[in-house]
Amino acid sequence: MQECKEISLKYLFFTFLKIGSISWGGFMALIAVMKKQLVDKDKVINEKVVLDGISLASVLPGAVAVNVATYIGYQLRGIKGGLFCLVATILPAFLMILCLGTIYSTFGELPFFNKFFLGILPAISAVILSVAIGMAQKQIKDYKQVIMCLLAGICLLTIHTFYATLFVIISSAIAGYLFYRVPETNIGREGSNANPVNYRKLLLYAVIPFLPILILFIAIWVFGLDKFDWYNINRTIFLTFSGMSLTLFGGGYVIVPAMQSVIVEGFHWMTTKEFSDAIAMGQITPGPVIITATFIGFKVAGYLGALVATLAIFIPPGILIIISSVFLKRVKDSEFVTAIFLGMRPAIIGMIFSAAITIGKGAELTWPSALIILLTFVLLVKYKVNVAWMIPLAGIAGILLF
Repeated sequence: MQECKEISLKYLFFTFLKIGSISWGGFMALIAVMKKQLVDKDKVINEKVVLDGISLASVLPGAVAVNVATYIGYQLRGIKGGLFCLVATILPAFLMILCLGTIYSTFGELPFFNKFFLGILPAISAVILSVAIGMAQKQIKDYKQVIMCLLAGICLLTIHTFYATLFVIISSAIAGYLFYRVPETNIGREGSNANPVNYRKLLLYAVIPFLPILILFIAIWVFGLDKFDWYNINRTIFLTFSGMSLTLFGGGYVIVPAMQSVIVEGFHWMTTKEFSDAIAMGQITPGPVIITATFIGFKVAGYLGALVATLAIFIPPGILIIISSVFLKRVKDSEFVTAIFLGMRPAIIGMIFSAAITIGKGAELTWPSALIILLTFVLLVKYKVNVAWMIPLAGIAGILLF
């Protein structure tokens, strides 16, 4: 199978819309669903593309899973594909947060969704475990990669910071270079330069998402909109969350303390309880936990604030991952990059194993959760049931059993 084959933008949008709709449980859950859909079911990419995307996204700011989706979209359909996948992945969570925000504003709590999440959590653990096992069987070829996989998993299970992830990525890249580098040859170089980068197009697509903001600034200058409160508050929301997005290394949970400091203690936009409820809503919706920014924007400035906060937290890292993907694509066939990825891939698989264990430990140890884990794993591995069915069914089981 080729690493990836060209497909339509329509397919990309609706496929990632579906993936974004069922990917509860954090960034590894979203990546696991991507792998099940794109590699196992539709066979449009090779799982190496997913692993390479995780490697790149792990060392760049932003939500890792959304950045991986953007990377895959770029590999399949260039810059347009990357932007389509970015928008489609976050759209379901964005819409759900708006619905939950409206309900929360009325009732102040969401017990129904808490039970739904209790059923999904053990199922997500089984989904991630099945993905990790499948990847390990195909990608890990020798004892050195087995050791790198084990060490990476142990490292992330014992050290719960971004620095552990960064250490795993860098050390596995160095190990890959030392173990798997080959003498320089001309093999593969022609292919790596066969598709030169259109830098004008790259610049154009990097600017497009910010055109509405540019138009708004022009309107402010012409019509004096800075006299209006709605503009000032949305400008503050945009500057705050876009700044945060470019310092978000290591996943959404890393930014939570900094976000609380700014939102609760700095601007006093929310109380501590409201902020905790916002994080909970980010957890019980599909997609990354930093979708919490949407609820904060909604709470502060309504629907426009929600849109501004969402664009600010996701678009700058998305553009950065596309730019990085452009340059990676030009050198990925070199002996140097090939060697370091041979080291990084088993380490990434170890990280996926650790995520399955961590999420499994987070689920309540009860007979319903154990039953959900077992049934999900058997149905996925033995009977190849589509993960799109398993996750919602697990949520319904949570409502009935917990």
